[in-house]
Amino acid sequence: MSNPHTSRTPSRLTIAAIALEVFLAIGALGGGLALMLGPRGETLPLPVALLSGAPFDSYFVPGLTLFGLLGVGPLVVAVLAWRGQRWAPLLTTGVGGTLLTWLVVQIAMVGYSNEPPFQPIYLALGAVISAVGIASLRRAGLASRTGHPATG
Repeated sequence: MSNPHTSRTPSRLTIAAIALEVFLAIGALGGGLALMLGPRGETLPLPVALLSGAPFDSYFVPGLTLFGLLGVGPLVVAVLAWRGQRWAPLLTTGVGGTLLTWLVVQIAMVGYSNEPPFQPIYLALGAVISAVGIASLRRAGLASRTGHPATG
């Protein structure tokens, strides 16, 4: 049985979600891989001392998490969105929320830095992905403006 959503042209919101998720995934796959390959700061110039407030003694576990959760995950959601899957808007919202949560935890553990400005850029990206996901949910009729699932 074919999916009725796959035969139509993706909306601008869907294209925006896909582009944002692919952009996030590229950065997270590269950053995660670099952290795993150089868990003591050999690949990226990150001193292990930054992890003093974190439950890790190297960057391997954060790199693996970054690679999987914010690298592979958004790529899967982008593919689902491209294929017109009904739950892609909800998953897009989840990607944005996951990125925001990642950054809040990161800032709590290692502190805030805007040199280089990765944290503010990715905070903004997380907010935009979340907003696109919410707008897509509303457009698809999966959520109402009050935050409750649409009935109908």
